[in-house]
Amino acid sequence: MSYDKPFSPARQNPAPASLEAAGRPGLGAGLAVCMAVAAMVSVQTGVSLAVPVIHDHGALSTSSLRLCWAALVLLLVVRPPLHRYGAAQWRAALILGGGMAVMSLSFFLAIERLPQHLTVALEFCGPLAVAALGARGWRALAWPLLAAAGIGLLVSGDARVEGGVDPAGMAFALLAAAGWGVYIVMMKRIGPAFPGLQGLAVSLMVAALLSLPFAAAEAGTLRFPWEQLAYTAGLAVLVPLVPYILEINALRRMPAATFGVLMSLEPAVGATTGWVFLGQGMSAAQMLGTGLVVAASAGVVRAGR
Repeated sequence: MSYDKPFSPARQNPAPASLEAAGRPGLGAGLAVCMAVAAMVSVQTGVSLAVPVIHDHGALSTSSLRLCWAALVLLLVVRPPLHRYGAAQWRAALILGGGMAVMSLSFFLAIERLPQHLTVALEFCGPLAVAALGARGWRALAWPLLAAAGIGLLVSGDARVEGGVDPAGMAFALLAAAGWGVYIVMMKRIGPAFPGLQGLAVSLMVAALLSLPFAAAEAGTLRFPWEQLAYTAGLAVLVPLVPYILEINALRRMPAATFGVLMSLEPAVGATTGWVFLGQGMSAAQMLGTGLVVAASAGVVRAGR
């Protein structure tokens, strides 16, 4: 899952870290590409490593604890002045936090039931839809159709496996896609409303609090095993703390549209880490389907520029 980060052609590109970096586009762009790819690898590696924890302790509690650790770290580092925020700021943080909670919980429920390559491809429908809605002209509709064809190949390949594709898993993945779409829209709005990382810290706190009742319902208690606490602390570092830092620095060195095109590689990265860490292979048709999703994602971002 590559989640907890926006994917949108309208995403604003922060000013370069220095005039010197801006004056050397070759070096800056190369470093930015490395950081963007490293962020995607960190996200999808975290997803792969979360699968055994999910199987041992449950999807909802694992997802919630990851959010709690990430929120705790950011709150300690950023120290947002919660008592000073107005109603509009809290409203934006609540909506964004709700989107984060839905995205995270649903994705972990999906990855519990589906292979990683299919889950990531289905969840990518969220940012793909947001980017497609931002594109102009009827030709932009070709990209969602191309992505749908790619996802169809992925689903048909997994349908041949014993037991077929879990319908509940697909529903959870699409719910995660909706949550990611809300996240993208709200991230564009919350940036100007909060200084620095305060908006992200407060929204993660909201997401963590909203997810805790689901974790308690699954585990039957709020006293979680120490090994699950340790595993989820590590997962929180992989997703979203390290990727967020890498993305912020990458965006200082490259245009937002270029970054969006790079992000379209996420389904392929997810398929690769699923194969390396979980032994989830793909047929030739599924590899083609992944390629179509990547091509559609890149195309819809370029169309929306």
